[in-house]
Amino acid sequence: MIKLKVILSLFNELPIEPGRTNKMVNDVTRLNYDGKEIILIATAHVSQESVELVKRVIDEEQPDSICIELDDKRFENIQNPKAWENTDIIQVIKSKRVGFLLANLLLSSYQKKIASKLNVNVGGEMLQGIHSAEETGATLVLADRDIQTTFMRIWRQLTFTGKCKLIFSLIFTFDEDDSIDEDNLQEIFEGDLLESMLADIHKKFPTIGDVLITERDQYLAEKIKNAPGEKVVAILGAAHVPGVSKQIYQKVDLEAISTVPPKKSSSKVIGWGISLIIIGLLIYAFCVNIETGLRQLSVWVLWNSGLSALFTLLALGHPLSILTSFVMAPITSANPLLACGWFAGLVQAHIQKPTVQDAQNIQTDILSFKGFFRNKLLKVLLVVVMSNIGSAIGTFVAGANIIGNLV
Repeated sequence: MIKLKVILSLFNELPIEPGRTNKMVNDVTRLNYDGKEIILIATAHVSQESVELVKRVIDEEQPDSICIELDDKRFENIQNPKAWENTDIIQVIKSKRVGFLLANLLLSSYQKKIASKLNVNVGGEMLQGIHSAEETGATLVLADRDIQTTFMRIWRQLTFTGKCKLIFSLIFTFDEDDSIDEDNLQEIFEGDLLESMLADIHKKFPTIGDVLITERDQYLAEKIKNAPGEKVVAILGAAHVPGVSKQIYQKVDLEAISTVPPKKSSSKVIGWGISLIIIGLLIYAFCVNIETGLRQLSVWVLWNSGLSALFTLLALGHPLSILTSFVMAPITSANPLLACGWFAGLVQAHIQKPTVQDAQNIQTDILSFKGFFRNKLLKVLLVVVMSNIGSAIGTFVAGANIIGNLV
């Protein structure tokens, strides 16, 4: 099984490449494309020496454009790390972005934890690129694809089995990360081990490898070679440099890899199919006789309501949130357009409103069991997720019981 630290590194731009050591070569790659000189700087995202390398190369080269491996959202976040503290949790729930926010918080918190262990700042080389662009007057180009687009392209293209496999990998390898230090990183990425690990990701998680590595190499290359001016410096994580170097000379359909694919029609059919089957069985039960109908309806309600409320309780949700889960689960389970967790989460957020302190502590609290349950903002997110899980399990258990009883 792939170690979680490698997957997380790729997801959130952690140092999957080695720290700056004498064993690492090709820190600077020079390319010529259509009369333009392109200079790729291979960096580690948590390395002070990478910051110094970026400053030195830009000062020496005086480029017309400086490309950095950030999108608009991460550009804003890196300049104002506390901006996300103003996130409207109610709006997050209504816009169905709870899973994305939770994943982003987990990964960014993990990144900060590793950076803290190595006593460095996260993304220092990108900040240096921004400052150097201001100092030299070079055009700053945000060359990376929108991170939410990347996440959604991965999730939409994964099969159900692939999603389960990924979640299993994340859950059962998370404890391995506590021992990471600079020596570990150097040992992991000496020689050709980086290439073999990337190949391993492509083999075990081909969709993740394609979307997270190959597609982003293509996107970065397209943005870099179209940056204004005759001399362009691009600041990249070292893992992207080999791919970008090749993709510079290839034609890329940028629009094709910049859009989120629609949900698979099969998932819609399955969602509505389950709902219609259950409703049809309940109607049939009532047609048999009222007593049978009421008995099967009670099975549907109790399994849905009971498990959803139980999972909300396990998330230490407020009693009213638990009650909301209990009431809404049977209703939302019959409608794929609704989710029980949305209602339970909104109630939780209104009753136990997250504070500024919760927002400030979120990146430390999310990495500890006690902190996760203590933080009101994290608890809202957890209530949404747990309530939905309970309702989903209840739907399948209740459906199986109804079919078994009628047969």
